[in-house]
Amino acid sequence: MRSDWKYHPIARGFYARPAEIVARDLLGHTLVRVLENGAVLAGRIVETEAYLGEDDPACHSARGKTDATSLFWGPPGFAYIYLCMGIYCCLNVVVEPEGQAGCVLLRALEPIAGVKQMRLQRSRATTDRDLCSGPGRLCQAFDIDTRLNGADLTAGSLFIAETRDDSPVVVGVSPRIGISKATDWPLRFFVVGNPHVSRAKPPPFQRGIRVKRM
Repeated sequence: MRSDWKYHPIARGFYARPAEIVARDLLGHTLVRVLENGAVLAGRIVETEAYLGEDDPACHSARGKTDATSLFWGPPGFAYIYLCMGIYCCLNVVVEPEGQAGCVLLRALEPIAGVKQMRLQRSRATTDRDLCSGPGRLCQAFDIDTRLNGADLTAGSLFIAETRDDSPVVVGVSPRIGISKATDWPLRFFVVGNPHVSRAKPPPFQRGIRVKRM
C-alpha cells in the first residue's frame, strides 16, 4: 500500500458487534473499490440495513447454514454478496462475533471519487444521485458482483475505510425496505437530508439521533 494512500481499512473488531450497532456506525465511513485498471472508486455510506441472524425471518441465515450462507457464522468483516431476483447484486458485511450470524446491507452511497468510472458502469444514471442510490445500483457502479463474495473487507481491492469527521449528522431510523417478513422492525439507518439515500419512499420517520463521527 502506498505511503500516501488516504484510505485505511476499518479493523475487523469494528464488525464483531451487534448488527444494528454496526449498521448505524457505518454511516459516514467510505466504501473503496480498486479496479483492475487501477481506478479507485469511493463512496460515503449514507444508508444501511441491519439483519439480525437466525432469529430474523428476513435474514438469509434464518434458513439455516448452507454452502451459500455459511459466511454468516464465520469471522466478521467479510463480504456476503448475493444476486437478488436474478437481476442485481447486493453487498452485505458479515458482522457479530464469529459463530453468531448477522449482516449489514449497504443500501446507498454518496460518490466521492471515481465518478467518471462509475458513470461508465452505470450508463443509465442520469445524475450523480442515481449512481449509488440503492443496493443494486451501488454494486453496478462499483463493479461488485458475486465473484467478490467472501472478500475480506479489511484488506484487498474492496474494503471499508475509516472516515474521521466531527461534523454532526442526523441519523434516521425506519423499518427496512423491500422485504416481506419482519417489515416493521426499525433496522434501516440513513443520513437524514442526504440526497443520495435510496429513492424508495421511506417508511414514516421514527426518530433522529445527532451523532458525531469518531
